[in-house]
Amino acid sequence: MRKRLCGLVLSIAATATATTGIGTAHAEETKRVFNGMQILFNKDYPDVFCTIGAVGNDDYGRKIAISAGHCITPGGGYDDREIPEDIAPIYDRNDVAAGVIGHVRYFKNPDGSQTGHVTKDYMVIELTPNTKLSSQGPYLKQTGELEVPGGTPSPNATTSPVLDKERLLGVAWNDSNHIVTSGQFGVFYGRVTDNKNGIYRAWTGHWRGDSGGPVIWHVPDTAFPSQENGFQAAGPWAGIVKGADLSIPPAIYTSSANILADLRARDAADPRDVYGAGFEVTANP
Repeated sequence: MRKRLCGLVLSIAATATATTGIGTAHAEETKRVFNGMQILFNKDYPDVFCTIGAVGNDDYGRKIAISAGHCITPGGGYDDREIPEDIAPIYDRNDVAAGVIGHVRYFKNPDGSQTGHVTKDYMVIELTPNTKLSSQGPYLKQTGELEVPGGTPSPNATTSPVLDKERLLGVAWNDSNHIVTSGQFGVFYGRVTDNKNGIYRAWTGHWRGDSGGPVIWHVPDTAFPSQENGFQAAGPWAGIVKGADLSIPPAIYTSSANILADLRARDAADPRDVYGAGFEVTANP
């Protein structure tokens, strides 16, 4: 049995609302957005939420946030395609009064997130011009994207040459790769014990609503989060929370390599600009 970590059962069609386009005009950056932020897809349902895994910019200069694709149940045929229409607004769960902070631009149909397209369970959100990107979340500071020189390429890496950020962590004992993740109940870390096509397993923890949340790679010889350091950790973005099941260990994560490789492959195959293509984590503090 597999368990998704969000309870969203609303369709995009049901959450559609009249909005103005994000536009290109410059706006004062007053709303800080960061990894670990809890987000709503319908402000009338505050207990149905997911979490942002990373924020940054794409190759086209857009402000982008990444979360889990299974957070939305599709309606109207919007899944697995670019969504230029402002029909799926995003809100900060803890600051709904700030208004819309972005719109969903792409997501995979969650019905296949554990079967047909396990490696592509992600969502692309275009943030509004008034947002201020930050690499510092409640517990995790993201320092770029994880690169694994010589690692096995993601199965989504169909564009040549394969980039180091599209390669996967090893799971052998001598690799000793640890990841750190945060959620509504704190920060957790553990060794990556399994990697099946860029879906990592680790002895970590998360809960319903943490889907899409941040994962970083633990940089060797740096401190793990603890009471002494305020439960803080810094490292390159390594993925997002995917779910949990009855396997050992139960916690499952979509690798950043899978997401970045799929974005580049889709961008190469699409004559239009693909939202999120070339995504890079912001360096803003």
